[in-house]
Amino acid sequence: MSLRVIQWSTGNVGFYCLRSILTHPELELVGLWVHSEDKEGRDAGELCGVADCGVRATRDADALLAMEADCVVYTATADLRPLEAVDDICRMLRSGKNVVSSSVVSLVHPSHLGPEIEKRIEEACAIGGTSFLTSGIDPGFANDTLPLTLSSMCQQWTQIRIREVVNYATYNQPEVVLGTMGFGKEMDDIPLLLIPGALTAGWGGAVRVMAQGLGLELDEITQSFETLPAPRDLDTPMGVIREGTRAALRFEVCGVVDGQPRIVVEHVTRMHDDLAPDWPQSEGGYEIFIEGVPRMVCRLDMEDEHGDHAVGGVVLSATRIVNAIPAVVEASPGAMSVLDLPLVTGKGLLDRKSEI
Repeated sequence: MSLRVIQWSTGNVGFYCLRSILTHPELELVGLWVHSEDKEGRDAGELCGVADCGVRATRDADALLAMEADCVVYTATADLRPLEAVDDICRMLRSGKNVVSSSVVSLVHPSHLGPEIEKRIEEACAIGGTSFLTSGIDPGFANDTLPLTLSSMCQQWTQIRIREVVNYATYNQPEVVLGTMGFGKEMDDIPLLLIPGALTAGWGGAVRVMAQGLGLELDEITQSFETLPAPRDLDTPMGVIREGTRAALRFEVCGVVDGQPRIVVEHVTRMHDDLAPDWPQSEGGYEIFIEGVPRMVCRLDMEDEHGDHAVGGVVLSATRIVNAIPAVVEASPGAMSVLDLPLVTGKGLLDRKSEI
């Protein structure tokens, strides 16, 4: 019997979650929540570019939460409303629906936002008899499951570094790229992402998962960053990044053990490939460097069906949480991290109609 699933939002990640749910052999879409009035009443298939499926989008949250469903895929943007998003998630969990999410990225480790929020989520899970997982590609698979798996082949190691290098010019999400990240803003403007402590809040959860998986006690989690201006006007789908405004960002979030940066999450983000030539270069993807015996370098490239690396990462965020639904539904009630998941695979997803 298929698991009954509600998709919550159809933004960048939600769009691809919707597509993945509709093609997954173990899942059945039974509800869809949308934010905008112009999407209300439209078929879910139409909203994600596939054939109509008979499920109509609604803005009636109460009606959706009153219906019978096994899981909600919650992908509503939460950068500017994390506590409201936690409220939403707890309400869903209390209603008896498991939740997988990519929204409040800090919750890849349920304790990272503090004991009060962790307690609220755990209490909601206990009331509803449900489980909760936050994941994606980053924070998520690229900086927890993949490096932890590679670490199993070490004799000894001294540092694990996870590096994302992506051109975000094609990531058509202005609220995140222009707002949260501050691209296209004056260099002295401080966007949400660069407020003191924000990088640690966002990626520190991933560092905590790594540390827990490796049996380490962290001294602290630190952050650092640098930015560069655009040397000329840059055209993007979100508008022009004007010369002299912020156009490149590099940051590190480090898990410190015995005074040394042992776990490092690094991002190199550009709005054009030729910016910051002295920074690490890549066509777009992830590299994991494990310094030790043996030394390992693992590269994860991704692209969508049109060859776009940034959008490929969005697809991976979606498929990671959708494919985890059966395991989350099966799990004991409570807030989970990837350390509580069994191996999630592409079981049942072979496309037998396509030739190689």
